[in-house]
Amino acid sequence: MPLEFVGQSLALSTAGMSAATSALSVNAPEIWTVLHVETSGCGFLPDRRPPILFERHIFSLLTNHRFDISDVSNPQPGGYGPGGPNQYLRLANAIQSDRAAALQSASWGLAQIMGSNFAQAGFGDVESMVAAMSGSEDAQLAAFVAFLQANALDQRLQAHDWTSFARGYNGPNFAVNQYDAKLAQAFQQYSNGPLPDLDVRAAQLYLSFANMNPGPIDGMMGSRTRSALLSYQQQHSLPQSGQADAATLASLVQVMLA
Repeated sequence: MPLEFVGQSLALSTAGMSAATSALSVNAPEIWTVLHVETSGCGFLPDRRPPILFERHIFSLLTNHRFDISDVSNPQPGGYGPGGPNQYLRLANAIQSDRAAALQSASWGLAQIMGSNFAQAGFGDVESMVAAMSGSEDAQLAAFVAFLQANALDQRLQAHDWTSFARGYNGPNFAVNQYDAKLAQAFQQYSNGPLPDLDVRAAQLYLSFANMNPGPIDGMMGSRTRSALLSYQQQHSLPQSGQADAATLASLVQVMLA
């Protein structure tokens, strides 16, 4: 039985990044800074679902505390447990009580936008937002852009005002997790170091879907990524370049969507 919340799962494209930087009047390092701090910069789990974090206190609030005897509804934040697929177990339990409230109580995708913010992210309802998040990282990034613009956080990003940005993006308790410091540190990294290569990054993502262990989804060509590419190219009778070339990327997408 297919997993729910699995769509096309397409990787971030050059067009998607260019649209975001243009709309926000920033450069790529600013974008990567936020994505790195929110999700380590990847919009899909190895099982092709978007990464989520289920917030039990939001579910409790949205459902007027009707389900507070359950593990997934509590007025107090916390109880997260492990990340990854475990968060979907928590979401599934909440969906049994109230689907719309459950979807709104999770943060979704590359930029971890709360489902309850679907309108600010440019959607008519939370189901449309979740479907877009499941479809592509480009859609996830477009939602991020819309959310920043709706909350005037694009100006904070342009100014590199990480304290104000963190307060607006992560809430008044941002300092507990040092979001402002993490953003400042990440910006220095991406401003001074190489940026992710989007072709390499796409290959890494699709290779991870194929269980070929390419290493981190970071857009950097390391030994594990090269080895995974060579193995894939050999298995699919492609020229063994060890590179994220156009033929290999096209094959990876075709196999994924088959």
